Amino acid sequence: MRHPLNLQPIPQLPAHLSRTLAACAALAAALALSGCASTKSPPTTQFDFGPAIPAAQAAQAATPGALGTVVVGDVTGSNALDNERMLYRLSYADALQARTYANSRWTTSPLQMMTQRLKTRLGQAGARVLSENDIAAGVPILRVDVDDFIHDFSSATQSEGQVALRASVFRGRTLVDQKTFVRRTPAATPDAAGGARALAASTDAIAADVTAWLGALNLQPQPQPQPQPQSR
Repeated sequence: MRHPLNLQPIPQLPAHLSRTLAACAALAAALALSGCASTKSPPTTQFDFGPAIPAAQAAQAATPGALGTVVVGDVTGSNALDNERMLYRLSYADALQARTYANSRWTTSPLQMMTQRLKTRLGQAGARVLSENDIAAGVPILRVDVDDFIHDFSSATQSEGQVALRASVFRGRTLVDQKTFVRRTPAATPDAAGGARALAASTDAIAADVTAWLGALNLQPQPQPQPQPQSR
């Protein structure tokens, strides 16, 4: 009696043909894995501000001995600058959108790099630089808040490293002075490497501006008033 569905038994393949098909399947799998490996993202390139300029050049930004001792607080800014991402903006297309370079990063956050570079520049200019843990009575405190730090494109081929910050000097809780600094440096190439170099140059230029500004503020520590003896 025939099966109602009229199913036929599956014929067995010859042994040599089975081995050939198995080898082909293994080769196909190997090629697929190889293809996946070849499509991996390129390695991430890391950038920083590079070495600081010699102290003899930085010292020209301020009158020798005019800076005295200054406490430099950690540079602050938006959360977008508190990580290693490299940001750029296509102002000619959408000035409101900040974008991230896919395979390029800073070695540390821009805020940390700016803090260290500012301390280095002030030290090169003759200041005695202290951290916030070393605050002493009468010593001025420099606080910096970054408003902008980005590789900005005005066209597909023209771009610049733009840095804008607000610097404030305090004695205790009293504001001595405050000033906004902006620097824009043309980028040699329209890519992450060009942006990194331009932003480093803008940061160095602003550090020199801040150093010269501090040198003109007469920030020498003020003597503390001595208590007067009470008359009897």
